[in-house]
Amino acid sequence: MEDTQKLLEDIIKSIVQNSDEVKIEKVVDERGVLFRIWVNQKDMGLVIGKAGVTAGAIKHIVKLAGYKTKSAVSIKIEEPNKL
Repeated sequence: MEDTQKLLEDIIKSIVQNSDEVKIEKVVDERGVLFRIWVNQKDMGLVIGKAGVTAGAIKHIVKLAGYKTKSAVSIKIEEPNKL
């Protein structure tokens, strides 16, 4: 699962302008793995994309990576002020 987190981190950091402010937290429960993502307020639009297309693509890639470990994987992009 560390490979999936590294993949997610690489994708997010390649999109944002403030890559040093990217934080990803892994939460594991009975339903699977949730990656919580925080980015700089100014980068939120870049990560979400127009009509959520970029965020949807990131979610799709992460879910596909989860298939390798037979884990249910999802992401949640958190509000920057909740860091």
